[in-house]
Amino acid sequence: MKLYNYFRSSASFRVRIALQLKGLSYDYIPVHLVKGEHKETGYAAVSADMLVPLLETEGEHLSQSMAIIEYLDETHPTPPLLPADALGRARVRALAQSIACEIHPLNNLRVLKYLVRELKLGDEAKNTWYRHWCREGLEAFERQLNQLPAGKYCYGNTPTLADCCLVPQIFNAQRFDVNFDGLSRTMAAFEACMTHEAFQKAQPSACPDSEG
Repeated sequence: MKLYNYFRSSASFRVRIALQLKGLSYDYIPVHLVKGEHKETGYAAVSADMLVPLLETEGEHLSQSMAIIEYLDETHPTPPLLPADALGRARVRALAQSIACEIHPLNNLRVLKYLVRELKLGDEAKNTWYRHWCREGLEAFERQLNQLPAGKYCYGNTPTLADCCLVPQIFNAQRFDVNFDGLSRTMAAFEACMTHEAFQKAQPSACPDSEG
């Protein structure tokens, strides 16, 4: 398998976590988003949406982190990243999508660039935008966790798809100085993840293209 990704991409980080949790080896192919390498002809030839991550496996190219992780879970089911029961799977998917569909799209690199380049916002205004939407989303995430039974991770006592999404979002939020006060369940799950070897190995600083 080959994973085209950018070390600081939250979506790429999610897939790296899943690969590590499942003990799957892969070739790391860096695609530098800030330098615009995802828009170059060579990458566009393999990635229709010109985004990262992109997983190449068995001659096929798979895009979108959530779809990639569920593919990995179906083709390499141990350890599972979704619960065995339908209700549990729905709960975990809801948590994961709260981050992947509600928080992340408003705060990814291309949106922040648009705010600066096209709407002419200054850095502080851009960062205020980020902090507002990220904090609002994390508060909603915390409320969801509070409606679930207590566990070590987001859902239960083993990492799931929800944790694959949470950790990259917290890493990103830390870079922008988001306030985590009152997010006790959320941060407890994050801290539990960061004691797990798979999450440590997947983090941006461990990537070959890391810039510190």
